[in-house]
Amino acid sequence: MKSFMQKFAKSLLLPISTIAAAGVFLGLAAALQNSAIVGEAFASMEGVQNFIGFIRKLSGLVFGNLPVFFAISIALGMAKEEKATAAFSSLIGFLVFHLTLNYLLKLDGLTAATTSLEYLMENQGLSQVDASIINAKYGTVLGYFTYRMNVFAGIIVGLVVTYFHNKFYKIQLPSSINFYGGKRFVPLVTLVGIPVVAFISYYAWPIVDSIISTLGKGIENAGAFGPYLYGSLNRLLIPTGLHHILNQVVRFTPIGGTAVIDGETVVGALNIFNSAIGSVAGVSNDIVSIGSRYVGQGHMISVMFGLPAAGLAMIHCAKDKNRKKVKALIAAGIASSILTGITEPLEFTFMFISPILFGFHIIMYGLGFMIMDVLGVAVGGVQAGLIDFTVFGLFRGIDTKWYLVLVIGAIMAVVYYFGFRFIIEKFNVMTPGREDEEEDEEPITEAVKDDKLSELIVNALGGKDNILSVENCMTRLRVVVANPKLINEKALKDTGASGFVRPTKDNIQIVYGLKVDQIATDVKSYLKNI
Repeated sequence: MKSFMQKFAKSLLLPISTIAAAGVFLGLAAALQNSAIVGEAFASMEGVQNFIGFIRKLSGLVFGNLPVFFAISIALGMAKEEKATAAFSSLIGFLVFHLTLNYLLKLDGLTAATTSLEYLMENQGLSQVDASIINAKYGTVLGYFTYRMNVFAGIIVGLVVTYFHNKFYKIQLPSSINFYGGKRFVPLVTLVGIPVVAFISYYAWPIVDSIISTLGKGIENAGAFGPYLYGSLNRLLIPTGLHHILNQVVRFTPIGGTAVIDGETVVGALNIFNSAIGSVAGVSNDIVSIGSRYVGQGHMISVMFGLPAAGLAMIHCAKDKNRKKVKALIAAGIASSILTGITEPLEFTFMFISPILFGFHIIMYGLGFMIMDVLGVAVGGVQAGLIDFTVFGLFRGIDTKWYLVLVIGAIMAVVYYFGFRFIIEKFNVMTPGREDEEEDEEPITEAVKDDKLSELIVNALGGKDNILSVENCMTRLRVVVANPKLINEKALKDTGASGFVRPTKDNIQIVYGLKVDQIATDVKSYLKNI
């Protein structure tokens, strides 16, 4: 189960990274169409504004089709082999899933016309509030009127199709029909199996939707404590990599909030934020803050201020003879954290060394979310580093209260710095550079050729025969091995790894930071050629 959850969490990263990039473009486009920011002269330049409007439409394409991207990404990430076939089958499955729901809804007399606000209010005699609640349960996906399941539909289809694929992609049929065997059988079984899943979902989803809505109201009623719970739990899950799953629940379900934007009901923190900044009608920052309370400023407090200050404290606590090497190690993590919001290179320098430091970080991280929510800050962004702060804070104007991020961030930096220094010195925590004995060998630098580095990594993992699979997420190389006893962690450290996670005895995650994508590609290529 742990291995499954790891692969599932990793498979969600591809669409999320696309959202992050599209969100930046959407934020820039929104700023460039705001006359209060760029001036009336620029905002009235028809040709330029038409082009910027097209950029906003492109970004909207990403957000509007996120469920199908999830379905395809899960199939790509979790298929054992023949990933292209899995992705193709997942797209077919997604279409069939919503076609089936559309057909079942139509049999019950539920269409876009009969669930519209006007029809419900005029023909059913419902109030606007009650009509809005019913109307919000349905939507149109790729032309099909269907349940508004958001990314859940993509996740369900992706998981089911992946199961079909891994079970049947090598199937052998009788010789007379074996043309349809193997990978060709997967789309066929998808066409048969997904309607059954859709039929079950037709009756199960209203129950699930009700439960999710109740949870969402519970967190909403918790006030500022809701963001605190989310922030703290998010950091607590970092060592397992399962924080990505928590993120998706908050970003794309009613647990992350519900808002009406441009006459449409939008659910999920990230959906609300992106819809709000993408609205051409103009949306108040009160609406934007509903989404950004879970997406943006709370994370910024730690990644731009808190964790860099913690890194500085670890540098200052290192022994004099080791400080230069520690500074080089920590500085890269600080830069990554501030600019991109990637925190793991810094967090892995202390989270396994000291539960006290990690606990302190969990509490402070949650407080950052809660304080920003209490103050009504409306600065968002998926990665929530300096780039997102600039695009979604500075460029969107003073009403976002971006200045409070700087004020509270500065205070948080002081608390992090002295908190870390006190804990490290009080409990003699062995953060980098404080060990009694330092290794003489220097870590392998990026100057080492890719094939040489790949060879070192493969050898440190016990050789080609010991490696069952190699994947990666945003910062970690994820490897499944046959015999974990053959892994040489010291040799892996020498290749530039900043930490390790072992979710199961056969799984090891090696933290390389943002360069891991290239490392994974090189290692896979090396394994094929030896």
